[in-house]
Amino acid sequence: MKRLVVVDVNKCVGCQLCMLACSRRFGVVGHNKSAIWVRSAGGFERGFTLVVCRACRDPPCARACPTEALKVRDGGGVILSPSKCTGCGFCRDACDIGAVMWDYEVDKPVICTHCGFCVGYCPHGVLSLEEVV
Repeated sequence: MKRLVVVDVNKCVGCQLCMLACSRRFGVVGHNKSAIWVRSAGGFERGFTLVVCRACRDPPCARACPTEALKVRDGGGVILSPSKCTGCGFCRDACDIGAVMWDYEVDKPVICTHCGFCVGYCPHGVLSLEEVV
């Protein structure tokens, strides 16, 4: 089982190609369905922060879900069952690092599946898909 890892955030130039690639998985152009978010750490000279699921072994988002729409994924993190999700937002509130993004079009969470699609679009080697040990 593999998981997405932020290898070196200092190499991030804030291009947001990872975000565009993630949304593209859903056939969407833009950032609306991205499970990864690039934020400024306080101006270009201070760099950027990447917010993405860190594949918790005991994810608080799954514990907070009243409908069991989030199942713990082998290797850490969660898998969403959209048909069970009521859009309550408890998962988003429970995530300690704010890695549960929100799709306002369908009023449901967008959570990283650790597919690694974004890795191939990062021109600076900030992201990697690594085997879970």
